[in-house]
Amino acid sequence: MDLSLARLRMLRELHRRGTVTAAATALHYTASAVSQQLAQLERDVGTRLFERRGRRLQLTDLGVLLAEHAEEILASVERATQALEDAGETMTAKLTAGVWASVASGLLPEALTALARTHPGISVRTRELAPEATAAAVRDGALDLSFVLDYSNYPMTWDSGLERAVIAVERIHAAVPPGAVPTASVTLAELADHPWILAPARSHFGHAARLAFQSAGLQLRIDHEVEEQATAMAMVAAGLGVTLVSDLGLALRPPGVDIVALGDVLTRTVSLAYRTNTARRAALLLVVDAIRTTAAEKGLGADAALPATTDVESVPPHAGTFGPAGNSSGLG
Repeated sequence: MDLSLARLRMLRELHRRGTVTAAATALHYTASAVSQQLAQLERDVGTRLFERRGRRLQLTDLGVLLAEHAEEILASVERATQALEDAGETMTAKLTAGVWASVASGLLPEALTALARTHPGISVRTRELAPEATAAAVRDGALDLSFVLDYSNYPMTWDSGLERAVIAVERIHAAVPPGAVPTASVTLAELADHPWILAPARSHFGHAARLAFQSAGLQLRIDHEVEEQATAMAMVAAGLGVTLVSDLGLALRPPGVDIVALGDVLTRTVSLAYRTNTARRAALLLVVDAIRTTAAEKGLGADAALPATTDVESVPPHAGTFGPAGNSSGLG
């Protein structure tokens, strides 16, 4: 019997997620492609692994049995890969990282360029996801590591199977049309009467912004809900309202936008999440270090978020904040 690791991954995702569509989304395949590969896996095994329940594909008892073994097989492959990387004379590894717009443009180019100079054998591929979806993709094995966010007024809950390394602390600023705010700083109360451009409430950024207004006893008029900081600032440049932008998001600022310090202290902590069983993978830690160094060089070091002695933090039990990849999105 010749078992394909790729097909075993698909089986594992079907077992975890319950539908072919959800498994395909997690693995970035079409549902049709996953269905075809699962049918081939069934032929490879020579016994029924699935049965139809209406439009739904459900695992048989033997399918569940193989899916449980797939978890062990894939974990063993991951451990073997790590052992080979550590034993080699030169560090070679391929890693996949989850990103969103502001970290992809503001941190990764310099970090990966520096990493390539010192460790050319380490290859990092990236996959853009909504900030709310990245931790789940790491947990499920679709990514090796991923950027994740915590807001000072809205900390996230975490999966006990993940660890994180704090990378940067970003301040949140007001982005306004030219001349709209003539002072060097502004409070949320002073901006409350402006039309707003914000991320949807289901996103972490959008929810944190709304919490900040609620805590100050303010109501705001939201005229436009958009996903990306670059899009929001383009609308600000057109005079359609005001928005909030993070330090890394400033790299995406178009002409015609004033950035004003926010008197209400609001920050967000950028971390890298990875599975606990890979926490000592040398190649992964080199990637973390390169990105952290780049953040420090930009004045966004992690000292303000955690004590200086804290390097890798075991995260508290997961309480359902992060859903399956693709469930929600927000300004990144």
